[in-house]
Amino acid sequence: MGYYRRKGHNTVSSGLATTIRLLSKTDNEAAVRVLTAALDSPNAPIKEGALSALLKRRSPTGGREILRRIPDIPVAWKEIIRQHHGAMTRAIRDALLGSDRRLCLNACRALVWFREYDLMPTLLNLLEDRQKEKAQLAAETLTELIGQLYEQLAGPRDYADRRDPQMIRRHVLGSLELSLKRFNQHKRREVVEAFLILVGRDNVVLKQILTDPHHSCFVVTVDLLSKSKQGGVIRLLLSFLDDPHTPSAALSIIANRHDLKFVNYLLRKIGRDPSATARQNLKRLETIGWLKSAAEVLDELDDAAQYGAVRLVMTSGVSRIQAYSVVEYLLLHGRPGGRRAAAEALAEFHGADANALAVRALDDADPQVQAQVVSQLRSRGIPGVLLRLIDLIDSPHAEVRHAVRESLAEFTFPRYLAAFDELDDEVRRSTGALVRKVDQKSLTLLRAELVSQVRGRRMRGLGMARAMDAVGAIEETIVAMLNDEDHLVRAEAAASLTLSSSEASRRALERALDDSSQKVREVAQKSLQNRMQFHQWRETLADPRD
Repeated sequence: MGYYRRKGHNTVSSGLATTIRLLSKTDNEAAVRVLTAALDSPNAPIKEGALSALLKRRSPTGGREILRRIPDIPVAWKEIIRQHHGAMTRAIRDALLGSDRRLCLNACRALVWFREYDLMPTLLNLLEDRQKEKAQLAAETLTELIGQLYEQLAGPRDYADRRDPQMIRRHVLGSLELSLKRFNQHKRREVVEAFLILVGRDNVVLKQILTDPHHSCFVVTVDLLSKSKQGGVIRLLLSFLDDPHTPSAALSIIANRHDLKFVNYLLRKIGRDPSATARQNLKRLETIGWLKSAAEVLDELDDAAQYGAVRLVMTSGVSRIQAYSVVEYLLLHGRPGGRRAAAEALAEFHGADANALAVRALDDADPQVQAQVVSQLRSRGIPGVLLRLIDLIDSPHAEVRHAVRESLAEFTFPRYLAAFDELDDEVRRSTGALVRKVDQKSLTLLRAELVSQVRGRRMRGLGMARAMDAVGAIEETIVAMLNDEDHLVRAEAAASLTLSSSEASRRALERALDDSSQKVREVAQKSLQNRMQFHQWRETLADPRD
């Protein structure tokens, strides 16, 4: 029984396919009536077969019947109609120009669903019609259709659709330009906005409009560039930043527009490194409208946009006072990206206020902000800043430590070594401690001095070790010097070990009590006596309770 059901089903399907194929090809117009009736069949394969046959016939009557059913067609029908692109064109055009209001509404829906850009001239004629109801319907359809095309242009090419979006764009722009010439008759803003969404800044018609305040479209164009939230319009406006011959009207709009969406787009375009042309155009902006309430806008921006805000005020022609106010606000209240950009820009501001802000920024939670400010401190001449930098050498953040060392680059061991003999004891100690912290090679270079073949270098090296408070760090090398062939070097080494507290150094000094040189024995004895007092004194300094 199951076999016969399957066989019967196959026979019916095959018969249906044959019937549909015959009805789609026959010259007998009665076939259209049969297929139209089949559109309402309860059987889905019959309905879809009838739809395909009507589309293949490209019959105006069949197309009209399909349009009548547009509001209720299933998803599968939409795909079938898309596969027969162009089959509905005539029916849609006739419905747009006809008197049947419902059919016209369905035609507008079909235009959007099936992206019938070829009918743009017809749609624009309808939009310019004196019948306000139909004109408004056409205007809404135009807005949807242009929005779809803009998304196609902005996204990756869908090669399953053979129509090239760029070619469609050129065709649509041609129709829109013709409609703009009739603007005095229809006054439809939607046409101007559609044009602005698709057009490039080098378009001849656009330049004519923007450079002629008496052009019929000038006022509407400026108003739309100032207010439209359409991504294409904002994109067009911002593209003028890269135009070496930007119309003054475009720059004026950029300077005065203050809605948050536009500000975000603007700041992202500026980014971290605006182009040379963009910098030149930004320099022409002596006022920026939204800076009047900068805090309200800045608080709404994310990291990248706040970074761009700093680049904007530092690149544009706004006053230094206004630029500083943005840098100050973001450095104190911005997101990490904004604070980093502000810290970098702070280097271009000087004076008491900027100096105080730099010191305050040293406590920022972001190590990159700290590092940026650290690199500026020495040049600011702030009293006591050297001590603050010394503290920051021990920062837990590598970027801060690196910035401090870069800032104190002159405190190197070679320079300290060259000047050591000319320094008094106090400067030797203060500079030595700083060199040890700043120059990461200092202990290695100090050891090289201590093992030199030249007696004078070994003696100076021991003095440097004491001044740098490095005896404990290189104790093994100094202990080994108690066996030096020169008794004066051995005595100097014994004197240096007074500053060591280890058991190994104590035993080494005790062995030195048997040295062949009386001077070495005396120094070793004195070191053993003094080291306990010295280390008790150091512990007292380190304990705040004492």
